[in-house]
Amino acid sequence: MEYITELHCHSGEVSNCASATAQEIVDAYCAAGYTSIVLTNHFSFYTFGYGNLQKFPGDPDSHSDKVDFFMRGYDALREAAGDRLNVIFGLELRSNTDDSDYLIYGVDELFLRSHPDLMDMPVSGVLQEVRAAGGLLIQAHPFRNYMKVQNPQRLDGIEVFNGCVRHDSRNDIALLWAEKFGLMMTSGSDYHHASKDRPNGGIVTDFPITDEKQLVDVLKSKNYRLLCAGEYHIQATRKD
Repeated sequence: MEYITELHCHSGEVSNCASATAQEIVDAYCAAGYTSIVLTNHFSFYTFGYGNLQKFPGDPDSHSDKVDFFMRGYDALREAAGDRLNVIFGLELRSNTDDSDYLIYGVDELFLRSHPDLMDMPVSGVLQEVRAAGGLLIQAHPFRNYMKVQNPQRLDGIEVFNGCVRHDSRNDIALLWAEKFGLMMTSGSDYHHASKDRPNGGIVTDFPITDEKQLVDVLKSKNYRLLCAGEYHIQATRKD
């Protein structure tokens, strides 16, 4: 039996660029045959700044308020999912020093609360803190317009398939880049809107992924296949 895990999904409860509710996400992913979702809402100025006041009710200068608000999306999705889907904690970070986006896997709420300066760190600092917590730092859609392609040594991997239909993520170039530098490869739908998007990315395993630690272990093992626009691709072997 095969199990599909989404690695890049946003909910309207938190991300200001998303509108899909927790219930709409659960219904869409269950219908598409997924067994797990990593919720990766945006953790950035745009989530907590003045441009998102309709959603964010807290103090933009309070780290505690930011984390409280961010956790609402995760809690809402877990409640909506019940026993239908495994919901795994994640985030998409955009720092105040870098306009690129980074998917962080394998951390939890405590990690966010204990890093009030996360958005002000350079990428090298984020990588160090994430690894120390047992997590992984993956650059999302690195070849999309306005992104900065990072030094591969400052990353654990890159997203080689991004399924968002509103952007040209140049997935073919990302795949070649990952192969060239032996980077971990991930795939995600970058789901935002129930009316516009469909689940079309993720990873496929022979067993269900149920929590953050297991997700990290699977990604490190490379014992998975990439789901890219509904087609399976064999994971490339890392060049050590």
